[in-house]
Amino acid sequence: MQNLIDPAILFFIFGVLAGTVKSNLEIPTAISRFLSLYLLMALGLKGGFALSQSGLTAQVGVSLAAAIALAVTIPLIGYTLLRRFVSSFDAAAIAATYGSVSAVTFVTAVQYLENQGVAYGGHMAAAMALMESPAIILAVVFANSLRQKAALNEGVNVGEQAGGAATLGGPPTKTQGSVGKILHESFTDGAQLLLLGAMVIGMITGDTGKAAMQPFSGDLFKGMLSFFLLDMGLMAARNLPQVKGKSPVLVAYAVLGPMVHASIALGLAYLLQLTAGDGALLMVLAASASYIAVPAVLRNALPEAAPSLYFGLSLGLTFPLNIVFGIPAYVSLAQALLA
Repeated sequence: MQNLIDPAILFFIFGVLAGTVKSNLEIPTAISRFLSLYLLMALGLKGGFALSQSGLTAQVGVSLAAAIALAVTIPLIGYTLLRRFVSSFDAAAIAATYGSVSAVTFVTAVQYLENQGVAYGGHMAAAMALMESPAIILAVVFANSLRQKAALNEGVNVGEQAGGAATLGGPPTKTQGSVGKILHESFTDGAQLLLLGAMVIGMITGDTGKAAMQPFSGDLFKGMLSFFLLDMGLMAARNLPQVKGKSPVLVAYAVLGPMVHASIALGLAYLLQLTAGDGALLMVLAASASYIAVPAVLRNALPEAAPSLYFGLSLGLTFPLNIVFGIPAYVSLAQALLA
């Protein structure tokens, strides 16, 4: 309940209510984009300042390796399960969305840990950046494989109809997504570069930079996060209707899937003996779902998939549940098992 009286969370709930009653309250797109970039820059600086004190230790490497392992494992599990209930293209898109991460959920969790006085490593911001791309790459690989099989099957059918022999009607059609292109877009994406660049700057400047940037990355952070979560609440409420009429299996996945993913992360954190703060953030990353970066890529890379499925589920259900209930639950579990 303490999380529900946090101003940032209350602004998110207020945004949900305003969107539900169809208020004309709206945050201009340019301002929303600025707030997103501000939060990533401030988060990168905080992580860099922390890393300048702790250094790049073996524990940092272990945490980053765990993050990458989760970023590969979660979409594989999701795709294997979901393709039994929806088309393979939709399964790949949803798996990619839930295999990637939500920067806003992570930023909110960082703020929650700071409010609770729970220490965490600044390198976890780098873990978030590393977890962005693997799920997208896997989705593109799955989609390309499906297209090639469909093209081969179509070629066989054409050959059989023409001459009764199983001869190919032509080479497979060109795939929609290129792994190389996706990799390039992932590592040159402006938001990703800003996060990593700010982290490097924070590491270089250390305590001097922290003192100089405190009014920007420290004092303003809570207010900026509250304003951005207001916008996210509006968006969540307006995308919730997309979930209506969807398969109960998909709704169950959007609600229960993040819990399972967080449980896997908790088990991994326990085996690797991560701290409670790092373990909690790993759980948050595993439980979150992308609703900005991944949907933007999937619209071009997987046009066969329905955006209302992967975007509606992640923003309409998973995001608000994580923000209001998930984060405090994950932090409590991490403290109970890892402290």
